[in-house]
Amino acid sequence: MRLRRIILQHFRNISWAEVELTGTRHFFLGPNGQGKTNLLEAVGLLTALRSFRTSDARVLIAHGQPEAALSFELEQERMGPTRVTIRLRAGSKEVTVDQERVTRLADLLGRFPTVVFSSQDQQLIRGAPGGRRRWLDLTLAATDPAYLQTLQTYHRALAGRNALLKRATPTAELAAFERPLAQSGSRLMRERAVGLERLGRHLTRAYACIASPGSPETVGFAYAPDLASADEAAWLHALAAGRARDLQFRSTLTGPHRDDLDFTLDGRPAREVASEGQQRSLVLALKVAQAHWFHAGSGVAPVLLADDVLGELDPGRRARFWQAVEPDWQVLATGTTRPESDPIAWNMITVAKGAFARAESPRS
Repeated sequence: MRLRRIILQHFRNISWAEVELTGTRHFFLGPNGQGKTNLLEAVGLLTALRSFRTSDARVLIAHGQPEAALSFELEQERMGPTRVTIRLRAGSKEVTVDQERVTRLADLLGRFPTVVFSSQDQQLIRGAPGGRRRWLDLTLAATDPAYLQTLQTYHRALAGRNALLKRATPTAELAAFERPLAQSGSRLMRERAVGLERLGRHLTRAYACIASPGSPETVGFAYAPDLASADEAAWLHALAAGRARDLQFRSTLTGPHRDDLDFTLDGRPAREVASEGQQRSLVLALKVAQAHWFHAGSGVAPVLLADDVLGELDPGRRARFWQAVEPDWQVLATGTTRPESDPIAWNMITVAKGAFARAESPRS
């Protein structure tokens, strides 16, 4: 996929911007707080209408404005020239693809893949389980509609059971409601286990490319499900055994919504044993692996969005990062200084107070 033109109106601090993109490598240069990250955030919405910076879509709309409008002209491998428009209003999002309204997330998710590299990626290793689950669910659902359907079915059933728990519903009614929860929960566990095994192969290859030359360590995933067995009968038994506790807390305390996964280094949790450099290589490899997963699963090359992270890499790791990235993938990167040591030519675009201007032709 290639972005050709981005038009933004009333998106964060960008009152109006029209950015033309030619080629595969674009670098947005400027001081902090000028709108560089805001542009990448807007592009990132193409994948799943989700910001990589906030869960509150209201802050994406410029102060005092009723809505924000985003328009993307792009080339997509399967659809050809395509225009995607997103309108953000308080409490609602409206999406059109070539002037046809998209009403279901399933009809958008994964069609226009992007992968974000940001300083927040370290939290995938060090942070709470919820961030890792969200990353895994988005990655798997973007290329597998069946996974998305299973995930949505599970969360509908979970919300229904929790509503009954809040009303202190008698045990008999809870029992009748638990079978769809157990069915979808057991499927979700099996699909996560298979997905992580396959993702692990991409991660291993990416890390071997990005890590220090001759590095002997191996990386991977360790799935940590909340319940040891994915068998539906085991799920029904666990839900029945936990009813008294769940009624007390008025919430379902067992299930895939409490799963976790570890990133491993030589078979041990990376958050405990990996150095700063190893963790940095691991999160880079993780996002490269995600990009290869999207490309392999959808046939659409993702757009990489590197938010002020390439400048933090030493020259060797930065060169190895480019070796791990397909040369025809489009990259939009940001930074406060010029990337003079990169072994590639950039289209430079300066950013100041929400305005964008082409600075120069690519270096030879």
